[in-house]
Amino acid sequence: MTSTTDHKDNLLENVVSADDCAEPGRGYAAAVLRESPRTISANPGIKDRQITLDYGSGGLKTSQLIESILLPAFDNAALSNLGDGALLSGSDKLVFSTDSFVVTPWKFPGGDIGKLSVCGTVNDLCMAGGEPKYLSLSFIIEEGFSFDDLKSIVASIAGEARAAGVSIVTGDTKVVEAGKGDGIYINTAGIGFQRAELPGKAGIRPGDAVLISGSIGCHGAAVMMTRSGLLSENSPLRSDCQPLHIISAAALDAAGAHIRILRDPTRGGVATTLNEFTEGMSFSIELEESTCPVEPAVEAACHMLGLDPLYCACEGRMLVVCAPEAADDILRAIRQIPGGEQAARIGTVTENMPGKVLLRTAIGGQRILPKLTGMQLPRIC
Repeated sequence: MTSTTDHKDNLLENVVSADDCAEPGRGYAAAVLRESPRTISANPGIKDRQITLDYGSGGLKTSQLIESILLPAFDNAALSNLGDGALLSGSDKLVFSTDSFVVTPWKFPGGDIGKLSVCGTVNDLCMAGGEPKYLSLSFIIEEGFSFDDLKSIVASIAGEARAAGVSIVTGDTKVVEAGKGDGIYINTAGIGFQRAELPGKAGIRPGDAVLISGSIGCHGAAVMMTRSGLLSENSPLRSDCQPLHIISAAALDAAGAHIRILRDPTRGGVATTLNEFTEGMSFSIELEESTCPVEPAVEAACHMLGLDPLYCACEGRMLVVCAPEAADDILRAIRQIPGGEQAARIGTVTENMPGKVLLRTAIGGQRILPKLTGMQLPRIC
């Protein structure tokens, strides 16, 4: 086991730190290690003997890992819903979510790993119908990482947390030896107060409208162009990374009773997220290519990189499935908020091909949009 240098400094004074080390033999890693190679290879969902990067793609193999290993090991009602946040019982209903961030490069046009770590967790809470309140924050830093860069990341986190109205109340820092990491990784967990109880994909009905809060694919395209060294200084391409607390609240205020599900289309993009809605269900979703907002800079970047904007990650966009009579009210509310000006209706729930996502192309054809099956965009969040 790789040793670590433990910097047990609280991120904030006067708060209780998270435990530095989990009890041996417990947690996700231990659960996976206890599975024998024979048990794992015999599972019909997973044929590989080792984890590859495809299992972090947000696509088919990620689903296989969750459904074949994690869900059976930790089965409970909250986890089985597989939403962006878990609804927890208490004196009030809480929304709880956790996420880890390993993006490379750690800084990109429109944001950095610090901003991304706040927005990612805040947005997961919002998509579960929550009002974000508190975050935990943990760093894993590689020996040799610049203090100036760390200060820049911390400042970004602090500014974004203030903008989102959340407090970082506990955290932890670990340092690993040079060559044992990749600069910096961040883990966050968030708690929010439930403001709306959404029925989820089980509440989706034929005829429902599918909305998006803005242009698609900006984050994935910006990170990949930066990584490849193809992004010029004067390029307009920027990540869409932003918190969705105001946009989601506006949608819920406008027509919360008519909203079936909210989701931010991160890894795997819009196409993969919509596939998560239709899988195993009696309905399909048909998208109109002509109404899907794609910025020219994103379209150009995807053309250069051989990518499809519908599969590129977003980090500041919200998908909404709602009753058709509520679509205009929701769009009107979202468009009044900075970052929501390009909100659009992009599709409809139908029964034409149950379980599938379909795209009607600009020239009138139609094709199936499957769930992402490989590692299209590694390390983008």
